[in-house]
Amino acid sequence: MEKIFKLKENGTSVKTEIVAGLTTFMTMAYIIALNPNILAGYGMTDGGQPLWNAVFLATCIASGIAMICMAFIANKPFCLAPGMGLNSFFAVVVGNIAAITGATYVASFQAALIIVLAEGVVFVVLTLCNVREKLVDAIPLGVRLGISPAIGLMLLNIGFGSNVYIANTNGEQFYVMRDFFGALTAGHAAEMMGDAYPVMVLSVATMFIGLFVIVVLAKRGVWGAVLIGMFVSSLIYWIGDAVILGGDPFASLATASWIPAFGDMFDLTFFKFNFAGFMQVGWFTIITLIITFCMIDMFDTIGTLVGTASRAGMVDEEGKMPQMKEALLSDAIGTVAGSVTGTSTVTTFVESASGVEAGGRTGLTSLTCGIMFILCMFIGPLAAVIPAAATSAALIYVGVLMLSGLSKVKWSDIDVAVPVTLMLIAMPISGSIGHAIGIAMISYVAIKLLLGKPKEVSVLTYIVAALFLIKFFLVA
Repeated sequence: MEKIFKLKENGTSVKTEIVAGLTTFMTMAYIIALNPNILAGYGMTDGGQPLWNAVFLATCIASGIAMICMAFIANKPFCLAPGMGLNSFFAVVVGNIAAITGATYVASFQAALIIVLAEGVVFVVLTLCNVREKLVDAIPLGVRLGISPAIGLMLLNIGFGSNVYIANTNGEQFYVMRDFFGALTAGHAAEMMGDAYPVMVLSVATMFIGLFVIVVLAKRGVWGAVLIGMFVSSLIYWIGDAVILGGDPFASLATASWIPAFGDMFDLTFFKFNFAGFMQVGWFTIITLIITFCMIDMFDTIGTLVGTASRAGMVDEEGKMPQMKEALLSDAIGTVAGSVTGTSTVTTFVESASGVEAGGRTGLTSLTCGIMFILCMFIGPLAAVIPAAATSAALIYVGVLMLSGLSKVKWSDIDVAVPVTLMLIAMPISGSIGHAIGIAMISYVAIKLLLGKPKEVSVLTYIVAALFLIKFFLVA
């Protein structure tokens, strides 16, 4: 282990790295079931359960491959899986292809996988040619320093805003910050949510208790504070569900399938590229879609790597991370693996920050998480019983810690302060790291030009800003 991951050199140990990997896994395990729900949900009428099974396995396999690559190629603690946002966009594209060509959802899904394949191949080539690494350098240092706290705000928004939602018997969904704390009174919240209100109360209590446990343990220097806090909050939720609500938190385990449906993946998605259907979409649309996927994924990945590495102290004075090329290559390989097995773009997860806060500093962290994803092909139902409130507690805690990066931003320099502020607001609201960086880049260039300081901006920065302008205003 020492020779492979250089644990002593990075100030860590096997035990710390494994706990960090498990911590990251628990905060991002939701993607294992959510990704097939998003990608196969629209096609359940003609794809049925087999498509869900195929995407589920593809999610586990592609994520595992990407994290193993991150472990052995880059030796970094970053974890990868099919990205949120990109998977929803992929599902919309599949629906559009079906509408244009008249093909079934499954056939359209197989056509859309070619877009992901093309994106992955492009990224592999760009990474090997050092183009993606140069794009990292194109982000001004001031903006780069603001990425970490912006991701912190995004994590806080996920933890408080979207991660915990409760549905009532009418199918209405309610969220912690918007509907519980946003209600005029407790009575109003109870009336509005109906039978979902008791579950919401249990979730909110669980989330805050878990957060406080993590804070107290971390303050006292207890090893594995985040993982312990998540376990405590899970335990509280399970007990509350069983004793107070009269539910069975482990009911899903009794009916769950523990045998991987590899046959469905081989029949529907494994190397099942529908080139004939893909060509019916039209060249302009094809090129537009590939560029759009590339832009979103590229800067989502760059932002996550830079922001998380900055929090972990893995960057130099210029905000550059060693082995950035290898980390980007691992991400690109993951995307290719995703297209081959049958899922949307694989990207570096912002939840990797939770493992970094747990002490993860090497590839052993990502290897641990990757192994857990692969094991989930066989023990997936166990990951499903982790309550969202427990993961929210960890995400909120990590988000708060990442806000400390705000002290590194030179707020007295207004031409840096404004782009960073816009990025801080845009990231949690848009839910896209890449889009927020794009807004910051455009505003940075615009301010420099209006100040009569065009030479302070590099040529590549101009190009990136121009590409984002095209992406935001000209690409349909």
